[in-house]
Amino acid sequence: MLAIQMRCNASRCLIAALAAVALCLPNVAAADDEKPVLSIATKSIEASIQIDDTLKAYPGLYDNLLAEGRRGLAKWRLDADKDRKATPEIFRDGRRYSHDRGYTQRSVIGRYVSVLRTDYFDGIGAHPNTVLNTILWDIDAKKPVSIRPLFKETADNGPTLKRLTTAIRAALAVIKRSQDIPVADPETDESLAGVQPKLLEIGAIALAPSTETGKSAGMLFYFSPYAVGPYVEGAFTAFVPWTTFKDDLSAQGAALFGGERPQDDIKDD
Repeated sequence: MLAIQMRCNASRCLIAALAAVALCLPNVAAADDEKPVLSIATKSIEASIQIDDTLKAYPGLYDNLLAEGRRGLAKWRLDADKDRKATPEIFRDGRRYSHDRGYTQRSVIGRYVSVLRTDYFDGIGAHPNTVLNTILWDIDAKKPVSIRPLFKETADNGPTLKRLTTAIRAALAVIKRSQDIPVADPETDESLAGVQPKLLEIGAIALAPSTETGKSAGMLFYFSPYAVGPYVEGAFTAFVPWTTFKDDLSAQGAALFGGERPQDDIKDD
């Protein structure tokens, strides 16, 4: 049963330019030790990075996110400055881009920390946008990893991802219908066409907590506005219980999943 839920010389030049900007960002500040924040404010953009304090508990993770945040700020500033030079009329009367990124801990299951990354961007257009992504951090290996080792196979258009795609679409259909959003057959409904049996096209993945200690009850799939419907519908989170894909799990995956999703966790969707 389903529960409701990014050429050699050119590359080196770009990397060097981003690094230079990151080192020279104006108004870059770190907040107190409890919650560091990086920020920039120029004529082109105002942007910030915030990181959940709880993520300091896992060696390497906080520094990894901080480094990613610095690279993000550098790139956003370069892009905003380029746009301001190309279309100065958009930035008249003090208008400028706004970009805020937050990293929050979604769950800790065994050796894995699921981090939700939320980007809010206002490009002085019709409306701002929010982009959701996730990071699965391996505490033992001290690096971000994919879900591939948890399954026997994860080939694009293979049986595992096809099964997951069907389950995710069905979960999204239930959520949409509960909000009076019409959905036809989940397998053919155009609004769900963005969910494909490819690892990079099934949503941003996080591990869901479980009633069983040290286990995950299944996987959460995050979708930004526009991903599975028009902007006005907003973001969606689909939950697929582990029992749906238990036959596809590797020995490592089978040891990680079990139990059911706690009721008080559903409110975090």
